[in-house]
Amino acid sequence: MNGQMMQMPLLISSLIVHAERHHGEQEIVSRRVEGDLHRTTYRELAARSRRLANALAALGVQAGERVATLAWNGYRHMELYFGVSGSGAVLHTLNPRLHPEQLVYIANHAEDAVLFFDLTFLPLVAAVAGHAKSVRHWVAMTDRAHLPADAAKIPNLLVYEEIVEAASERYVWPSFDENTACGLCYTSGTTGNPKGVLYSHRSNVLHAYAAALPDALDCSARDVILPVVPMFHVNAWGLPYVAAMTGSKLVFPGPALDGKSLHDLFESEKVTVSAGVPTVWQGLLAYVEANKLGFTTMRRTVIGGSACPPAMARVFGEKYDVHVLHAWGMTETSPLGTTCAFKSQHASLDKEGRYALMTKQGRAIYGVDMKVVDADGHELPFGSEQSGELLVRGPWVLQRYFKEEAANPLVTDAAGHQWFPTGDVATIDADGYMHITDRSKDVIKSGGEWIGSIDLENIAMAHPAVAMAACIAAAHPKWDERPLLVVVKKPGAEVTREELLAFYEGKVAKFWLPDDVVFVDAIPLGATGKMQKNKLREQFRDYKLPTA
Repeated sequence: MNGQMMQMPLLISSLIVHAERHHGEQEIVSRRVEGDLHRTTYRELAARSRRLANALAALGVQAGERVATLAWNGYRHMELYFGVSGSGAVLHTLNPRLHPEQLVYIANHAEDAVLFFDLTFLPLVAAVAGHAKSVRHWVAMTDRAHLPADAAKIPNLLVYEEIVEAASERYVWPSFDENTACGLCYTSGTTGNPKGVLYSHRSNVLHAYAAALPDALDCSARDVILPVVPMFHVNAWGLPYVAAMTGSKLVFPGPALDGKSLHDLFESEKVTVSAGVPTVWQGLLAYVEANKLGFTTMRRTVIGGSACPPAMARVFGEKYDVHVLHAWGMTETSPLGTTCAFKSQHASLDKEGRYALMTKQGRAIYGVDMKVVDADGHELPFGSEQSGELLVRGPWVLQRYFKEEAANPLVTDAAGHQWFPTGDVATIDADGYMHITDRSKDVIKSGGEWIGSIDLENIAMAHPAVAMAACIAAAHPKWDERPLLVVVKKPGAEVTREELLAFYEGKVAKFWLPDDVVFVDAIPLGATGKMQKNKLREQFRDYKLPTA
């Protein structure tokens, strides 16, 4: 017997309808590419999203077609989040930090029909416009007054404000199957071509529900959220949807992600919650420290994308009273998989115990199941100190990559359940807290023993003279591989190889100690702010480690 309840599909449009109806007066503040600070409300954003849906229809955009963006975090980008997906098309957020050749490949693979771009990216658009074969219209996200003269070289160019103003505000969001595609984001894979992850309305709405929970991102109508994580990174970790669902005030930083610009917004708009990758927080903390500032209202920040150095969590917590919420996810998991929220039994932990727990990526939020398996695929019990490959499953976890119907990335266990292999090496403790020790491709195998590069990097990052550290495997005649520490010093700071190696004593097993330290001016970062260890491994492929 079926339950006798209403059937209402979980659609992206339902989020903006809810926000308009129940939080219509709530502010959305954006620092624009034009240089000013723009203020709007959910009510106005909903109306403009409907205009945008009509404008897309006038451009001939069909249901299921991909509409691409090259844009910063701002109200126009959020209008596209709802106007594109709500009308039945697919929002494809492109990463502007990618090389033009990669962007051309992705746009052609996705068969993007229209591409919207912020003026910052006009040179990038000019470089790719002649090669993106499927794009029928290029839309500059500005008004006519701010359109630079050299924009005329872009074929089939339209102006965002003109097409929105010309369209009617009257629009009824269509209803359709909640499993319909709504968003597309390509992985920033370090090998091979990027792969597309196609999200559904159902998966994104469920993800927003889970992300808003108290033990997840803990968002409410009383919060002021500033997503530093870009809207081209896995839907800004779902925060635009979460904010519409909960009625939170949103503050968008636009293109200015330097420490001063961010801190000014945190203070002037009374931000309570933020989210971003560690590299951004390094710049913010350096600015705040240098200018002897603090945070008046911000009390927590979500850090993900790559492991948060424990030293960073301590500075945020002890010096500025900002709680760091460590999180883990991937493009393939929409992205949220875990958050490191404490349980009641952790209230009695001392300060050191709490920080030790905070270094872990956390426990699975409802909707995500995870396990760690050994080399033979056998599940390791919670509480095992042995690390293995992390597998996940859930309603917002990828089943297959876009246009790769024949290739199944999932693995099937003895019970017939399918799991997505993350490529992360991890442990899960007795309380269910997952801790990533490495990426499978980054792990250092020395004499048959695994050495976790992330742990070694975190120790180096705790040294006051170190700005950034990466640990990679270097060839060794006896042990096959040994750890090589690559370090960027803080400006004006000095530290020697011997001092850094001595800094490890008593902190790790002796066989984990790096064999050598190399100082560099910069460590290569990928398009999402992660260290590109593959490039470092190539750079130091022939490096000769010192022999005892």
